[in-house]
Amino acid sequence: MRLSAGSALAAVVLGASAAAAQPAAKPASAPRASVETVQLSASVERGKQVIPLAPGMELRDGDRINTGERSRLVLKLADGSTMKLGERSSLFVDRMVVRDDGIFEAALFVAEGAFRFATAALDRFAGKRRVSISVNNVTAGIRGTDIWGKSTSESQVVCLIQGSVEVSPPGERPLTLDRPLTFYALEGTMSRPVANVPEDRFAEWAAETEQAPGQGVASRGGKWKITVASVAKSADALDVYNRLRRAGYPAEIAPGKAGEARVYVVRIPSFESEKDAKAVVDVLKARADLSKHDYKVGM
Repeated sequence: MRLSAGSALAAVVLGASAAAAQPAAKPASAPRASVETVQLSASVERGKQVIPLAPGMELRDGDRINTGERSRLVLKLADGSTMKLGERSSLFVDRMVVRDDGIFEAALFVAEGAFRFATAALDRFAGKRRVSISVNNVTAGIRGTDIWGKSTSESQVVCLIQGSVEVSPPGERPLTLDRPLTFYALEGTMSRPVANVPEDRFAEWAAETEQAPGQGVASRGGKWKITVASVAKSADALDVYNRLRRAGYPAEIAPGKAGEARVYVVRIPSFESEKDAKAVVDVLKARADLSKHDYKVGM
C-alpha cells in the first residue's frame, strides 16, 4: 500500500516523537549500546536500510556503523565503557548482551579505521565484562582496559593505553600487553615484535579518534539546530528530509507556523555550539543537491 505524502509525513513526525519519548517512558531499560556524540556525518547499515546516526540512537546486533570524512563517533556501551571511532571507520556489531549474572558480553569487528575503547572505571567493572574487538584479523580480548587500534589495508594495530589486553594474531599464540603505551602490529601477514610507542606518535594516533569542537559535533544535550527549510507542502518537506538523510544527516520534521499558516519545518538538531552547526551548514551549502536552501542556525 502506498502512503500519501501527508500520511508519510505523519509517520515521520510521530515516529520521531515516539523515539524521543521512549527513554523517559522506560528509564530502566538501558540500551546495550547507544550513540553519545557524533561529529557529522555517520550512519548505520541495518538490514537493507542506511540510517543517519544521531545522539541517543540505540544500536542493535547486526548493525554496521560507518563514519564519513572528518567524522568522529562516541558510543556508550551497557557496562559504562565507551567506543570511539575516527573518520572513515567501519564497525560491525556482532553481538551484545547483558547476561542474567550481570556480565556484559560483546563481540565487535573493526573492518576499517581507528578506534579507542575505554572503560569507565577499571576496578568497578573488573570481571563483569567479556568484550572482544577484532581489528580485521587480530582479536583483542578485554576485561577492563583502555586501548587504541586501527585497521587499514596494510596493517592492524592494537596499542595498550592502560590496564591489560590479550591479543590473538592469526595462526599464532595469544600474547598479553600489560605495559602502558606498548603496541602490537600485524603488517600484511607478518607480526611485528611488541614495541613502545613514542609519546608524540601516540598523540597523533589518539587525535584520530578525538572529536574536534566546532566541527559539527552533536550530542544528547546539544541545544543548537539548523533549520534547513520551512515549507507549506508536506511533499516538499519530505523531499528535503529524504535528501538530507540520504546524505547522512539526521534530519527531522516538526510542525510550525508562519503567521496563521501551517508549515513543515525540516531541521537538524542537537549541536553542541553555534560554531558546530555553522560548520555543517558550510558543508551542506557546498553540495549541489542541497545548496539552494536558506539555512538558519539557532537554539
